[in-house]
Amino acid sequence: MPVIKKNVSLKPYNTFGVDVSASYFVKANTLEKILYAINFASYNQLPIFIIGGGSNMLLTKNLNGVMVNPFIQGLTLTEETDSDAIVKVGAGMTWDALVNIAVDHGWGGIENLSNIPGSVGAAPIQNIGAYGVEAKDAIFKVEAIEIKTRKSLEFSNSECRFGYRDSIFKQELRGKVIVTHVWFKLSKKPEYQLAYGNLKEEVEKLGGVSLKNIRQAVINIRSAKLPDPAVIGNAGSFFKNPVVEDVLFQKIQQDYPDVPHFSVSESHVKIPAGWLIEQCGWKGKRVGSCGVHDKQALVLVNYGGATGEEILTLARSIQQSVYDRFHINLDMEVNIC
Repeated sequence: MPVIKKNVSLKPYNTFGVDVSASYFVKANTLEKILYAINFASYNQLPIFIIGGGSNMLLTKNLNGVMVNPFIQGLTLTEETDSDAIVKVGAGMTWDALVNIAVDHGWGGIENLSNIPGSVGAAPIQNIGAYGVEAKDAIFKVEAIEIKTRKSLEFSNSECRFGYRDSIFKQELRGKVIVTHVWFKLSKKPEYQLAYGNLKEEVEKLGGVSLKNIRQAVINIRSAKLPDPAVIGNAGSFFKNPVVEDVLFQKIQQDYPDVPHFSVSESHVKIPAGWLIEQCGWKGKRVGSCGVHDKQALVLVNYGGATGEEILTLARSIQQSVYDRFHINLDMEVNIC
């Protein structure tokens, strides 16, 4: 049976480095240990909280309950054809380790998602994305345990109801299931996605298009503009890029002719949240022990000692500024707990 630790600091388990604690903590590397943690919580009438790599979470208070860290490892090649490879991956595997394995084997589909912190189990929950690619593009199915019934469940790609940084696991099933394994369908004849930002240019600098060069290019770009959580606490992109109606976009464009944007439909346009935040004067601004990164306004940082509440207050101030100037509501990408 797993060791259930009491009054555990969660500072090492969240990339913001916020120092709050959980009444009980279980690192569960098997299905049996996850079930044991669920039964322990039920017997003691305690809520269950779930944490993976803690890279997309802002902890604002001590948690009176059982924090479960699904740490199931392993990768199994379950099926292979001339064109595809289907792999089953434990939720506890580090996401970038999976990307590295895929690239080494010549399996395409997730190379643009290199250097994203966190665990594999978080990928379908958040539908992580970067450089024109989302996890949903490669996810075949998801396995999970339903907390209430202890049953093992499977969700096909369509049943996951993926959206922009969204899924059924963030909505109807939030806090109701624990992801244990994720299956990916990766291509042995990949179609490269290079249209986003300066990715193509960076790939060419490395000698041309290949899975390894795309991965390295993404690592180079992200490392240049995003702070390392091991050095300064952060959770990457804190806000979602908003999608607005074309009428509102045109009003903004009148005042800001160079506003960056991406058409998502005939009637809607996506505007980078980082640009909106920067226009409001937040880029590089420090408030107490937290602030906005000086190279990427989409990233909030903990300079050391900031509480989750302080970071949340900063985030809400930014939201208000953007609304006051642009009449746009910024949604948080980071989960608040």
